[in-house]
Amino acid sequence: MSGLVDALVIVAVIALVIVRQFRASRIDTDRRWWLLPGILAVLALREPSLLDARHPTTAALVLGAEVIVGLAMGAAWAWTTRVWVEPDGAVWSRSTGASVAVWAVGIGLRLGLFGLGTLLGVHQDSSALMLGLAATLMVRSGILIRRTRSLHRAPVPAAAYGDAVPRSAWKERV
Repeated sequence: MSGLVDALVIVAVIALVIVRQFRASRIDTDRRWWLLPGILAVLALREPSLLDARHPTTAALVLGAEVIVGLAMGAAWAWTTRVWVEPDGAVWSRSTGASVAVWAVGIGLRLGLFGLGTLLGVHQDSSALMLGLAATLMVRSGILIRRTRSLHRAPVPAAAYGDAVPRSAWKERV
């Protein structure tokens, strides 16, 4: 895909992720939370243009800064997410207003890194942004899973015989 299409896809995914985080969603601790960030990281790392061949050291430093920003942003995003337990034991989460600030600062830092790389003459590809996004999602998911496991969950009572059967309104004749 072209650079413009890559950028549009990345912006659309980020917008979708942000919008979905402000709705309450159930956290499933049994699923493979690391799978999507892992796939994004593999796709980013297999790109040959991840590092600029003309400026490998500078490109590696800019890429390292991108990953560090992604890690910090994921941790801050996870800690600004509200997590609670419902009476049935289900764990839910929803981002807060502070999460908006985390995203704004993170996007600002990433734009600053892109500008710095451009000033230094480093060719930057969308794979660096994908790797940073993978780091963000991996850290956020890991911290949320750890937070949910530390919450006190109410025991779910076992179903009793007849719980699923609605009681009728009529009386038994004697």
